[in-house]
Amino acid sequence: MHGREHRLAVRHKVWLDAGGRFALGDGGTELLRAIETTGSVRAAARSVGWSYRHALAYLDNAERGLRCALVERTRGGHERGGARLSADGRDFLQRYSRFRRRARSAVLALYRVTFGGRPAAPRARHRG
Repeated sequence: MHGREHRLAVRHKVWLDAGGRFALGDGGTELLRAIETTGSVRAAARSVGWSYRHALAYLDNAERGLRCALVERTRGGHERGGARLSADGRDFLQRYSRFRRRARSAVLALYRVTFGGRPAAPRARHRG
């Protein structure tokens, strides 16, 4: 390859559709983890680089597609409001996380069979 060898990096993207429409992907699971950590949809949205409106619309779409409430929200403004994952939300996040680990392992195994060796570590990239 023109005197310089480059190691290949493997990337893959996974998301869930419901009824042929996008329901949730890795960005949504980052939002769910941030909600659990911060106790707030607004703070979680800020921490993953989303607008509050986008986060709310994303959650509504995901809950509609998955047919379960992922987040329990309490209205009340800055002092009394808040959010946390519902029991269904925690269960879903746990199962999705396990699925993603297994999917990554399967992709790496397929890479090794197809190209031999280990792929280069993917460089950090902007997630938009």
